[in-house]
Amino acid sequence: MPAFSAPLLSLSLSARALNSGGVDRQRRSTAPHEQGLCCLTGMKGGCLHRLLVHKLCFGLVVLLTVLIVVLLLEGAPVLTIFSTTPGQLKVISQGFLQQQEQEHLGDDGATLAGSPGPASMCRSHKRKGKVMNSNFLYCNYAKGKWIEDDKWPLYSGNECKQWLSKMWACRMMRRVHFSYENYRWQPHGCEMPEFTGSNFLKRMRNRTLAFVGDSLGRQQFQSMMCIATGGKYSPEVEDVGWKYGLVKAPGALRPDGWAYRFPSTNTTILFYWSATLSELEPLNTEDTVTRYALHLDRPVTFLKKYLNYFDVLVLNTGHHWNRGKFNGNHWELHADGKPVGNGSRLADLTRAKNLTLHSIARWMDSELARHPKMKVFLRTISPRHFVNGDWNTGGTCGNTIPLSNGSEISQDHSIDIPAENAVKGTRVKLLDITAISKLRDEGHISNSSFKKASTGINDCLHWCLPGIPDMWNELLFVQI
Repeated sequence: MPAFSAPLLSLSLSARALNSGGVDRQRRSTAPHEQGLCCLTGMKGGCLHRLLVHKLCFGLVVLLTVLIVVLLLEGAPVLTIFSTTPGQLKVISQGFLQQQEQEHLGDDGATLAGSPGPASMCRSHKRKGKVMNSNFLYCNYAKGKWIEDDKWPLYSGNECKQWLSKMWACRMMRRVHFSYENYRWQPHGCEMPEFTGSNFLKRMRNRTLAFVGDSLGRQQFQSMMCIATGGKYSPEVEDVGWKYGLVKAPGALRPDGWAYRFPSTNTTILFYWSATLSELEPLNTEDTVTRYALHLDRPVTFLKKYLNYFDVLVLNTGHHWNRGKFNGNHWELHADGKPVGNGSRLADLTRAKNLTLHSIARWMDSELARHPKMKVFLRTISPRHFVNGDWNTGGTCGNTIPLSNGSEISQDHSIDIPAENAVKGTRVKLLDITAISKLRDEGHISNSSFKKASTGINDCLHWCLPGIPDMWNELLFVQI
């Protein structure tokens, strides 16, 4: 029962106790001659006490009746809850829990993206050039407009060589069009706090941010490293990958991920490669080319092992759920410890991906019950822009004109329906970037290359950095 109903309950119980006391006394002295003898023999105090009790009980009953009438007229919450149906009560309790969650957020950040959908409550007003917390305003971060801003990009693609992979650094390629760098995203009805490396590190003081996902997740990780350092060479940043088992295995091209710590704020940013977010188990440990069971209902082992170390977690998957990747990696679908479906059929893989999204969201929700301060985001899928074919069949994305397909998003829900559905009813938040990024086809690597001779293959999946993934991180920043 809500705390604010306690006075009513206490008052009711007190009146009932007093009434019962009066009845007992009456029963003990029901004989008329005894009552008369009481008064005639001088025991006037007892009679007077009895009269006072009766008057007090009557007064309390009148007061209680008036109070109930007033509360009914004003629609008091306690009476509203008592008079609701079970379904209405569930809605009220959910709203109450959401309010508690909003009040439990960080000191200077806007609130988290709500679930379901990307909408959330953000507090913002300007003070001394900064966006500070103020009154609540409804804000859907995925609903807004791209606007030109000469303060962007947030770092130099030529200078951030320490963290940026050469294959994504379009400033180091033969590309000549860079106008895509000078736009930022502005959600409708909500001001965005200034997104800088120093502001990010202050907000993440003594905290760890983990990205777990595929190569698009790695792009977001590298973008955040460039933003956090301002794109400058930073020898003070420590490589702490060994703490998370992120070391290069003998014969491997690279480790399974990277982790770096900023000593000034004790902030760690890491990335772990998991294209499907699912546990992979070799079916024959004695065979070096064995097939692997991809367990749709089990999270990747890395999460189970290191989740306790994370404060903010960003998950993504999507582009490896195709026949080519499954055949090339020797993956077989498993659920409940048994083979399922037909891995060669695209329909099975689509359903398998959706099952994994739901599975990982429910598992994370159960973990968040034990880690209430942790923030977990499921990032929606990054859009592809291949035209007239795919990556291996002559597909291209040669547009160089920013926002030629429009600049504004007005719908309330994500166009990544499976991801939005997966987080419904959980404490996992949706980082919705799909529709926003879909407007920016000119930001892909396309046919740019750092090699002298073109390979003839267009990359219309990955993005140039600096570029669109920087916006993903700005939306993440405002929600942590």
